[in-house]
Amino acid sequence: MARILLIEDSPTDTAVLTQLLERNGHQVLTSGSAEDGIEVCKRELPDLVLMDVVLPGMNGFQATRALSRDGATSAIPVLIVSTKGMETDKAWGLRQGAKDYIVKPPNEGALVARINELLGA
Repeated sequence: MARILLIEDSPTDTAVLTQLLERNGHQVLTSGSAEDGIEVCKRELPDLVLMDVVLPGMNGFQATRALSRDGATSAIPVLIVSTKGMETDKAWGLRQGAKDYIVKPPNEGALVARINELLGA
């Protein structure tokens, strides 16, 4: 079981992804904004972060960059899960420090497999 921080502003997506993760044995922490998510990440030090891109205020790319450049959180893998599916979005997300980029809605099996891979499980 891993502790996963979900940074997502959509209540529907938060509920769906939380159920999916819990069904697969993970503990889920949630945050509705990038700024709050960064604070939760620094305080809770989860095993992995699932990051939306389109967020109020700071976007997910900026938050991913902040987490990957902060010594306290740089070892925590960030997996971007976004509706923005262009190859340029994926490339930019990876350049900001994300370990992978999955387009919404994610396939449950593929998402869980990728999470397990990133966690070394």
